[in-house]
Amino acid sequence: MGFNVVLVGAQWGDEGKGKIVDVLAEFFDIVARYQGGPNAGHTVIHKDKKLVLQLLPCGVLRPEKTSVLGSGVVFNPESFVKELDTLRQAGLEPGERLRISHHAHMILPYHRAVEKTGEGARGQRKIGTTAKGIGPAYEDKMGRRGLRLCDLADPERFRAKCSEFIEEKRLTGTIPDSEFDSAAEMADRYLALAPRILPYLTDTTRFLNQEISKGRSVLFEGAQGTLLDVDHGTYPYVTSSNATAGGACTGTGVGPTRIQGVVGVTKAYATRVGNGPFPTEANDTSCEALRERGSEYGAVTGRPRRCGWFDVPAARYSAQVNGFDALIVTKLDVLDHLEEIPVGVRYEYKGETFDQMPNEVEILEKVKIQYKTMPGWKQSTFGLREFDELPSRAKDYLKFLEDQTGVEIALVSTGPERGQIIWREKSRFCQALFQSAPAGLPATVS
Repeated sequence: MGFNVVLVGAQWGDEGKGKIVDVLAEFFDIVARYQGGPNAGHTVIHKDKKLVLQLLPCGVLRPEKTSVLGSGVVFNPESFVKELDTLRQAGLEPGERLRISHHAHMILPYHRAVEKTGEGARGQRKIGTTAKGIGPAYEDKMGRRGLRLCDLADPERFRAKCSEFIEEKRLTGTIPDSEFDSAAEMADRYLALAPRILPYLTDTTRFLNQEISKGRSVLFEGAQGTLLDVDHGTYPYVTSSNATAGGACTGTGVGPTRIQGVVGVTKAYATRVGNGPFPTEANDTSCEALRERGSEYGAVTGRPRRCGWFDVPAARYSAQVNGFDALIVTKLDVLDHLEEIPVGVRYEYKGETFDQMPNEVEILEKVKIQYKTMPGWKQSTFGLREFDELPSRAKDYLKFLEDQTGVEIALVSTGPERGQIIWREKSRFCQALFQSAPAGLPATVS
């Protein structure tokens, strides 16, 4: 039986999941993305070139692996074609290794306009979205008025649905007529791309379940992060899909009994893009230093990320709703310069202290943080591959995060390259992973 694992962001996204998926993909036969759209930028280094994958699973960089986009993903045909061309320019041709759910919903040209209009109407309560049309596409999906990729296979049906949905938008006054292509223009625009998309369409639910039954292993890749989950995040400052581990089942059609593990990815500090509560946000000087050292700018939008310190109550909450078997800590090296490192350990509100996240975002916006100050190590950890090579205070910092969250740390990333990773080979997760490897330890393990 294969070893099937869900990989989830433990914070507000941007935790470095792209690199981690690229590293872990060596152990798996299939990498399947289960939610989100081209608002998720996964940055990976391939042959000394930086590639930003917004829609395709990071496993596509490995020529021997199969990549899957599940039905929980919202799909922008134009973004996909551009990304495909970028891969081909880098010498990568997915071919039959890429399979896309025929039931994935499309992001239509007017969805972006709907999102911009909605954001503008919120005033000071803006969410801070990427304006990629993700939320409105999910709204139409839930409203049973979406177009799916399988509709592209029947041009007549596709044109009829385009006319129906655009007329509905006009009648409801969702956005001005000036923002719409005509139904015919929209249909022509997408049908022209159909030959680039249709060869990849598959019943991915059937495919994944069949492959798992054959003993092949799947790495389920989430986009965004736990605290942006539409049900379990800092609502309304969230994305429009289930970024938590449960989304892997609904977004692919693979049952929970077929998944053996869940791993969370967290930075050694914390960042957030867009608006919403961020209890451990650093002051301007510290924030800027973290941002510059960590190159904390959105992979999709280029927006500067808000930076701050590790938040223990938030990490405990992520572990609870996902059921983490292990944590993977990224960007440890970004903290190398610090004399002292604050870690948020408790919240305070109206004179009371508590060590878990409050349910109401309005309270989370007002909490004060109690910090535990850890001594910095003032030595470079960049590129280290052995745990024993870490400065003792860096080890102490990681041990503190383990003790506070109650989750073992299985890997530590010390740079952007695939090989800049520390495997804690005696961790339970690594042991299970190594045992599942079909031909001994992969090359990324020293």
